[in-house]
Amino acid sequence: MTGPPQTAHPFDPAGLVCAACDRPLEMGKVEASYLGQRFPVELPRCPSCGFVYVSEELALGRMLKVEQALEDK
Repeated sequence: MTGPPQTAHPFDPAGLVCAACDRPLEMGKVEASYLGQRFPVELPRCPSCGFVYVSEELALGRMLKVEQALEDK
């Protein structure tokens, strides 16, 4: 699946800092994948090392629903 990046959910990364680089996270395009499917999304990420922050709310909410839908196929 390709197309424009989807916003996973409104999120302000202000105050989040990369533990490895000590740099503030910024919203950026990343590619999530599961079971061979790729999904472009905007998530907080480190501009230096590329670390991506996935909140618990997102992981247990929308991402879990997408995983379950793909597994049911």
